Amino acid sequence: MSKAPRACVIGWPVEHSRSPAIHGYWLRQYGIDGAYEKEAVPPEDFAAFVSDLSAHGYVGANVTLPHKEAALRAAASADAAAEAIGAANTLWLDANGALQASNTDAYGFMTNLYAGAPRWRETCDVAMVLGAGGAARAVLYGLIEAGVSRILLTNRTVAKAETLAREFGAPVEVLPWESKESALSACGLLVNTTSLGMTGQPPLDIMVEALPQSAVVTDIVYVPLETALLAAARRRGLAAIDGLGMLLHQAVPGFERWFGLRPEVTPDLRAHVVATLGGG
Repeated sequence: MSKAPRACVIGWPVEHSRSPAIHGYWLRQYGIDGAYEKEAVPPEDFAAFVSDLSAHGYVGANVTLPHKEAALRAAASADAAAEAIGAANTLWLDANGALQASNTDAYGFMTNLYAGAPRWRETCDVAMVLGAGGAARAVLYGLIEAGVSRILLTNRTVAKAETLAREFGAPVEVLPWESKESALSACGLLVNTTSLGMTGQPPLDIMVEALPQSAVVTDIVYVPLETALLAAARRRGLAAIDGLGMLLHQAVPGFERWFGLRPEVTPDLRAHVVATLGGG
């Protein structure tokens, strides 16, 4: 007696999540008899909830704020990305019912980067990453795995950047926030992982004029899709990649785990999710 697989996204709050729009689209697109739902779970209940996912009727789950670090702690085992990043965003039950964890944010970021600028590595010996939160950890992991030889990490709170630099080691170097523009001329890639420039947040104050003409600029913010940073990069004729692709691509491995089919990120999926963004 096999039942249609069900997965969910767990957060607190969870209403803002776009994951149901992504996975629901794929379930319909591929004619899969399954479901993807939202579960609002407070932090004090999270460990108990995921320790008994099957009792709630789920084969796996996405995990969003504030539960990503707790998700890693709750898992019986985790992949290399989750261990290095220190957080998990994808959970599933293995054949023995043990909880497994992955972090697909680095995969999503890198896949989006290669999709938007397939030859970015050819002109990128030095990258600059703005921010030192959870997203920065995923980006650092992805860039190091891709072989970037020098990564300049800068954050408004320098101690947070220094902590990441110690954890990730070479090639990460900490750069004072006020010195970031002076180092842009050496950078083949600029990544914003902060919330600056997001709808409702202060603007990101950085001048991209010093970047080389071959540089790529990417922003993990996707509300708005066209941030001031990306608009400035496009005015200079630079390759500019928005953050929505990272969100779409990070969803692929989880869907394959839960529903047995590897889905595609297509223009139609992107348009479907953009329609859900509204005013942010």
